[in-house]
Amino acid sequence: MRIGNNVKLGVNIDHIATLRQARRDIDPDPVAAAQVARSAGADMIVTHLRRDRRHIQDDDLMKLAKLKGDLHLEMADTPEMLAIALRAGPASVCVVPESAKEVTTEGGLDLRNGSKSLAKTVAKLKKAGIEVSLFIDPEAGGVRAAKALGADTIELCTTAYCSAGNKAKIQAELERLELAGYLAHEMNLNLHAGHGLDYHNVQAVSRIPHLSALNIGFSIVARSVFVGLKAAVVEMKHLIN
Repeated sequence: MRIGNNVKLGVNIDHIATLRQARRDIDPDPVAAAQVARSAGADMIVTHLRRDRRHIQDDDLMKLAKLKGDLHLEMADTPEMLAIALRAGPASVCVVPESAKEVTTEGGLDLRNGSKSLAKTVAKLKKAGIEVSLFIDPEAGGVRAAKALGADTIELCTTAYCSAGNKAKIQAELERLELAGYLAHEMNLNLHAGHGLDYHNVQAVSRIPHLSALNIGFSIVARSVFVGLKAAVVEMKHLIN
């Protein structure tokens, strides 16, 4: 949950691994990146183990899970990923939709018709003592469905907000996020947000009432090319608080 007026920062280190995988080499090491991010004030380390292993690898995840501090794993709802999550034992898991052809996650989970598989996954993760988040679009139906499925937390997808082309659309998307956040609070769900946030658009989202954490990756890694990872994390931490 939110601590005082501070919003926690989850730093996603996937794209450190993307750079490494371009050469199938050992550098840059995402585990070392996680340690630098923590030293700069990251509250959580976030990583997405994709089914195609395009960036983070299984061995990376197991090493990250051994580091001190909270590890937040993003994963698809598959038997393989559930087994890996239970073996790694991160502090929390966010279940996300995943498509083989997508460049990056394209939106929230479709929870309109419920999901027996997802409900079982949530229950198994919670039984193992892992906090469970569901990545959803900022809609009332998704918030209610997440609660019904047993989630502890929702992460609101900020893609539409980040891609809004003018002030009116930006404001409309921000209001959608706020309304979904109010409903989450009423339903005793922890509130996270993320996807597409950067140094130019993050501040308005960071002020959403009841928000406890923002999960940000690509923009921090991109910024780190010019200023270094530690400075990039410090800059983002300053912006959201």
